[in-house]
Amino acid sequence: VARRLSLRKHPECHSMAGGKAIEHLAQTGNRLQHAFRLPMQQYRNCDFSFSGLQNLVNQVIIQKEKEEGIQEGEILSCAKDIAAAAQHAVAVHIIQRTYRAMLFCMKNSILSSKNATLVVSGGVASNQYIRKGLQALADANGFALLCPPPRLCTDNGVMIAWNGIERLHAGLGVLHTTEGIRYEPK
Repeated sequence: VARRLSLRKHPECHSMAGGKAIEHLAQTGNRLQHAFRLPMQQYRNCDFSFSGLQNLVNQVIIQKEKEEGIQEGEILSCAKDIAAAAQHAVAVHIIQRTYRAMLFCMKNSILSSKNATLVVSGGVASNQYIRKGLQALADANGFALLCPPPRLCTDNGVMIAWNGIERLHAGLGVLHTTEGIRYEPK
């Protein structure tokens, strides 16, 4: 969405990564100006998909470019509103699917009702809007929410390393030799 909105050219966002630019603009945007249908509502599972939402956002951007008489790559006057609406739709989709996963785990006794923890990591955990929504979800269901500091919420390699450090400190499942380990690269 950030790339399609050309946020690298936006005066407030030129040095920001896409997700950070969306979050920044969304703070002063009006999410009610664009109502994006949530992805996969017909499926009652825990899967995530953002491709349908991406198509909907792209259609709105194309329509607005025509209305404003601008070319692709120019900044729309409503970029903040689109950013806010897209961020909200992503957050609600993540929260709904995570809630389904929490219910599934509780129903099937996969998680203890005591000390249940929701861990959120990677780039999505750096978004404060999404993080606040997940905090509310965790609180409402008696879960603790565990997120690494935003400076560590980057790519999956950093998250895997952070997980390894936490496991090493806790003494959980840390192997000190690679003998007997099998793996199959994909």
